[in-house]
Amino acid sequence: MSGVLIRPMRADDVPTAERLSDEAFLELDRRVFRRDQPDPEPRRPDHSAGWVERTRHLLGTDAAGCWVAEEDGAMLGFATSLRREGTWVLATYAVRPGQQGRGLGKQVLDAALTHSQGCLRGMLSASDDPRAVRRYLLAGFTMHPQMSLSGAVDRTAIPPDAGAKVREATAADTDLMDSVDRHCRGAAHGPDHPLMQRIFRAVVSDSTTGSGYAYLNPRGAVALLAATNRRTAQRLLWSAIAEGPGEQTIGHVTAANAWAVEIGTAVRLGLRTSGYLALRGMRPPTTYLHNGALL
Repeated sequence: MSGVLIRPMRADDVPTAERLSDEAFLELDRRVFRRDQPDPEPRRPDHSAGWVERTRHLLGTDAAGCWVAEEDGAMLGFATSLRREGTWVLATYAVRPGQQGRGLGKQVLDAALTHSQGCLRGMLSASDDPRAVRRYLLAGFTMHPQMSLSGAVDRTAIPPDAGAKVREATAADTDLMDSVDRHCRGAAHGPDHPLMQRIFRAVVSDSTTGSGYAYLNPRGAVALLAATNRRTAQRLLWSAIAEGPGEQTIGHVTAANAWAVEIGTAVRLGLRTSGYLALRGMRPPTTYLHNGALL
């Protein structure tokens, strides 16, 4: 390990990191593949472009949280992280296939964790990789199993008023979104909202009984959902399902999100476990479906 250099990530590292992460996650997906799931495939070009844009954004906002493990000029691993109002988030963490077991993962994760100093809370979305899970446990995180609901939507189960009191969001809604974030997870997304507003479609529900918002990816699936109460969260999810395609997935659901499981079950989506929500200094958010990278 004497030849391994742990150094801050640079802008010109981002394309290499994207390819490394794609290779690492594809290898993991193939290793934990279940027969009831689609065959793992490499990241699509549009997903790669979004990954690069997000990571360049993090280098601009949180350069101190982005690190690379390098040996003889070759990137062997990396970690990107951010901190928002006392909450530290691990965005992405990967080691090149074939290089696991050398301690690279621990070194680069420890470097990223220095960015969490002074933070009261921590969040990350973890895969099923037992080696990574062990590192998170040793770093003081508690692991909360995640679920996903997917399949063909039974449209006869969608309420006729789905979409009522839900409107398109604008940049003027960002303060509202930050306020909802603080209610749900103790910290605003802040500078991440303009990024997500470029990448995703944003919708808002704001009434006297509660407020919330959701980001929807180009396929109509929920990329993030936050609300001040259960009724508003349900309203946003029903709206997304009603406007979405025939085949849908609701991801990043924990046991604290029983309201989302109820809706997914009502439209006959299949339920399966999928990784963990890892938390430090906080409980699982309830009326909240996190984003996999920006949490």
